[in-house]
Amino acid sequence: MDIQDIKNRFGIIGNSPLLNRAIDVAWQVAPTDISVLIQGESGSGKEVFSHIIHQLSARKHGPFIAVNCGAIPEGTIDSELFGHEKGSFTGAHEARKGYFEVVDGGTIFLDEVGELPLGTQARLLRVLETGEYIRVGSSKVQKTNVRVVAATNVDVYEAVKKGKFREDLYYRLNTVPLRIPSLRERKEDINLLFRKFIVDFSDKYRSPGVQLTPDAQETLMNYSWPGNVRQLKNIAEQIAVLEKERVVDSTILTKYLPIEQPVSSLPVFVKDAGKEDFSERDLLYKVLFDMKKDMVDLKKLVVELLKEGVTPGTYEQNSPYINQLYNEVKPSGGYLGEEGVHPTLTIHNPNQGAKGNDYMSYDDQDAEEVEESLSLVEKESDLIKKALKKHKGKRKAAARELGISERTLYRKIKDLNLD
Repeated sequence: MDIQDIKNRFGIIGNSPLLNRAIDVAWQVAPTDISVLIQGESGSGKEVFSHIIHQLSARKHGPFIAVNCGAIPEGTIDSELFGHEKGSFTGAHEARKGYFEVVDGGTIFLDEVGELPLGTQARLLRVLETGEYIRVGSSKVQKTNVRVVAATNVDVYEAVKKGKFREDLYYRLNTVPLRIPSLRERKEDINLLFRKFIVDFSDKYRSPGVQLTPDAQETLMNYSWPGNVRQLKNIAEQIAVLEKERVVDSTILTKYLPIEQPVSSLPVFVKDAGKEDFSERDLLYKVLFDMKKDMVDLKKLVVELLKEGVTPGTYEQNSPYINQLYNEVKPSGGYLGEEGVHPTLTIHNPNQGAKGNDYMSYDDQDAEEVEESLSLVEKESDLIKKALKKHKGKRKAAARELGISERTLYRKIKDLNLD
């Protein structure tokens, strides 16, 4: 037996190298008893390969059952696979055998295995490693001799990293990985498959045959086929039944193909590689922490002035904060550093004598720092009030100052009762 014999036996159409490779892997692994994980997109024909593996194995005379794990509710999946005892849960009026018991000596095909709950995955792992399982509601260990062929259309390895699929079960199932190519990866087979389906449906519905023009064949090959072979088969059936014209060109064919979503041409936000990406909350945090840092630095400056007075070194080391204070107290004045302008700061000691010359000593070791409020709501409210006051109540300008949209500002004013 060769690959072409397998194609003829199981009705596989196509000559794609990727398809031939998948058939060859299935052919070689079939005589063994190891588990196989079939990966491929929905509609690509994964169940056909499970039949190949079963029929070419020593279990070909044993039972075969295909189970769609994604179609069974989470609450009953354990009962379906492993069986249950009478009275084990509401509605369990009698004992029932599970699939692993029914298929003893044969092959079970678990389609969409990635949809299994984590608890069921642990039970399945035990079956694969020891052949043992326990019915729901029972304490008796039972044995089974079943070969498991699993299939999925999702990236199981990504599910493992997200904690949605057990890593040990993944490696136990993935002893021999088998990947089925999608239809868009085997474009040379699309016209062959379409002609085969058209002939089959024309015979079934006793309708005249259908021919594709060269431009229709090109359209057929260039379509993405998200539903793979299953979608192509459905399109062929529609045309065989509904189309009055028996010579189908590209225009006619396009009417039967679902419209593919075009790439959006709407403007989108493009991150500037030279700038940090901040959300509104991140910006608010940044502003608050910058404010706290400034407050701490200003407190240190005040302590230093109280202890040592104003010295040339004080100007050099703390000029930004002195300028800031001087500017807020006397906006019409200049900044430190402007020629001929030197701000004068007078510090009054509430405990100084009548002569004003005796200053009390200040011990910063005994100073107690009052913890300032870090409430985001209060800080946000203060920032909004300051912005509105600065721009004389003009919300559009205030929103621009705060770096948020005008609509967001309206919402925050309402939420914080700042009307």
